[in-house]
Amino acid sequence: MNKEAFAVGDSTEMMCSACDLEQNHKILTVTKQGKITKASCGACETVSTFTRGVKTSVAMGTGKNASPYDRGRKYRKGQAMTHDKFGRGEVTAVIEPQKIDVLFGDQTRRLIHAQV
Repeated sequence: MNKEAFAVGDSTEMMCSACDLEQNHKILTVTKQGKITKASCGACETVSTFTRGVKTSVAMGTGKNASPYDRGRKYRKGQAMTHDKFGRGEVTAVIEPQKIDVLFGDQTRRLIHAQV
């Protein structure tokens, strides 16, 4: 997301949690300063919410299935996954070479990845 001011109804390119691609998103809500607080993917209708520019919740739409979580796989920020216990999620940060933060619904969990 850019540091420019947005308005409801605008569109911007950002990583989609479900599509696992940069997609066009429609801005649904913004702050008084024009910062995005909710956006919807134009391709799969996944809705993401933001607080202070940080994604805080993901409501998956009708997009393709995310791949199952695999501790041996290396993940990058923005990738979608499904976890047996936590459900669908999105990688929000790569913490260390083998740790990632994943947002599941409205809760972030730290998982391992790239285990050999």
